Amino acid sequence: MRQALVIMAAGIGSRFGGGIKQLEPVGLHDEIIMDYSIHDAMAAGFNKIVFIIRKDIEKDFRERIGERIEKICAQRGVEVCYAFQDLKNVPGNVPEGRTKPWGTGQAVLAAKDIIREPFVVLNADDYYGKEAFVKMHAYLERAAGQENAPCCMAGFILKNTLSENGGVTRGICQVRDGMLTDVVETGNIIKTPDGAAADGVRVDENAYVSMNMWGFPGKEGEKPAYLQALEEGFQTFFAETVPGNPLKAEYLLPIHIGGLLREKKIQVAVLETHDRWFGVTYKEDKAAVAQSFRDLIAQGVYREDLYSDL
Repeated sequence: MRQALVIMAAGIGSRFGGGIKQLEPVGLHDEIIMDYSIHDAMAAGFNKIVFIIRKDIEKDFRERIGERIEKICAQRGVEVCYAFQDLKNVPGNVPEGRTKPWGTGQAVLAAKDIIREPFVVLNADDYYGKEAFVKMHAYLERAAGQENAPCCMAGFILKNTLSENGGVTRGICQVRDGMLTDVVETGNIIKTPDGAAADGVRVDENAYVSMNMWGFPGKEGEKPAYLQALEEGFQTFFAETVPGNPLKAEYLLPIHIGGLLREKKIQVAVLETHDRWFGVTYKEDKAAVAQSFRDLIAQGVYREDLYSDL
């Protein structure tokens, strides 16, 4: 059965201090974080990779990773596709002065015409660990034969997802009987001596959080049902939210999914993972991330020649 991994790689991280943070080398042989996600997805059984990028970074992206990944995937029967997030691809007129794209929800919609199978979407600059890919692939495989099967998300533990170098934004989740009941986007979460806090308010360090790794069931050859809901939501967002904040409003997956949950229009199974997340949010994170990959190689989690075990 075909399953796609959709990688959102269109953003340039302003907090990172300039440059395309998704393309920063962190591995022993200049692998980037995305390499490890692609490796783990293929190992779990995903057989299609969709890169969501912007046209203005296409040349750098293809030179840095795209052409290399295409060769690796071709040898293993894995399809590679590209989709382009575009500021102007909206159901209306772009507000004067708007320069940034419209967020992760719009990013996924950029690929709506090439996704015809169950899929998992994630951030390009996050390391998720192997467990989540295995669990999500297995879940989507089981869900393929079910009518109205719930979507799914990788449920990370907050304390495993914090940065040593500053505040982070996380979707803090409420979970009941393994199902997501609400997700609240919470900014500026930092480590504290006794756990974690957001703007001085204590946060449960053992809470589930969304790291923007979502899975959407469907049938091979058909557009997953969630994409229709996402497109309808974008039209509503553009008509009702953008006029009040034309330069900065963003259409974000956790907010859209949270709204559908509150309206009881969607169900989301939470697949618990205890792997430690890490990513390059701040420039100072890079050294720690590179050391983390060296440690994983030393522990035998990955080979020095990353793709040689596939």
